[in-house]
Amino acid sequence: MTRATGFPAPDAIVLGIESSCDETAVALVRGDGTILAQALRSQTEAHQAYGGVVPEIAARQHMQHIEALLADTLTQAGMTLPDVDAIAATAGPGLIGGVIVGLMTGKALASVHRKPFYAINHLEGHALSVRLSHRTPFPYFLLLVSGGHCQMLVVEGVGCYQKVGATRDDALGEAFDKTAKMMGLPYPGGPEVEMLARQGNGTRFTFPLPMRGEPHADFSFSGLKTAVRRQVVALGESGQLDAQAKADIAASFQHSVGLILQDRLGVALRAFVQEYGDGHALVVAGGVAANHYLRSLLSQTAQEHRMIMVAPPMGLCTDNAAMIAWAGLERRDLFPPDGLEIIPRARWPLAG
Repeated sequence: MTRATGFPAPDAIVLGIESSCDETAVALVRGDGTILAQALRSQTEAHQAYGGVVPEIAARQHMQHIEALLADTLTQAGMTLPDVDAIAATAGPGLIGGVIVGLMTGKALASVHRKPFYAINHLEGHALSVRLSHRTPFPYFLLLVSGGHCQMLVVEGVGCYQKVGATRDDALGEAFDKTAKMMGLPYPGGPEVEMLARQGNGTRFTFPLPMRGEPHADFSFSGLKTAVRRQVVALGESGQLDAQAKADIAASFQHSVGLILQDRLGVALRAFVQEYGDGHALVVAGGVAANHYLRSLLSQTAQEHRMIMVAPPMGLCTDNAAMIAWAGLERRDLFPPDGLEIIPRARWPLAG
């Protein structure tokens, strides 16, 4: 069952909880698209010394802060839990310890206050977030790029997703983070690489463009990442890995990523336009969608295929609870609530 063009009941309010990685977040969202209140606790400092997210630390941080974030969100909105119409929480995919914390919290609140409960796929939260921010109608084409995911889907309706391409190895956000780590940049690496690339020459180094020109729509970033590592090592051994060289590596890496995305998207968008016609939206979501350089290139790609590129605002690109609440609102009018016996999932494909 899907909704062709409609949106959630405008007066309905859903509480959303997100804890799939290293952001603990709670939000209250109304069906008219208003984010009534939200609170988020980043764990960047807790993981910085390790150069990446440590699952056990992440789970403990979620447990430590989720109750206070819930209270803060309700206070901001001047509401209590009996005032909400439903509760939604991320049930996966993600780091299982963190998913358990948010999911169990949501189920407990729903049980105590006798509210309908919706277990949300984190990827569906990203997929539908553009309908919260831009009221984008179905169908649309989605490029989902984050630290853990890189895939392209056709979004025909709520619960109706067709995967047309995905990474065969590293997610793009992971490639950004590992590139940053190779050059000694702080975690999280994606924003650091983008910032450094602004000072560099994107054509100084020629890196490989895996799968470019292939007829399918899949991605690969491991070869690109390996080429960056070899360049860093070579320059380091020769004593030439100075600040400008690092900036040029970052810019050349980012330039190569842009070429790969444009090529892979081109294959998929030609098929999408042939089936659905032009004028639809190319939606770019996920943490990597916050990269301004890539946004500009993808906007050009959308225009070339007679589509409109739409991206949620920065706060909805990275992990957040507003998108989880919104997914709950979208599901509330279409599907029955989930049973409280539902289990957390480390892996949960959005589409086959």
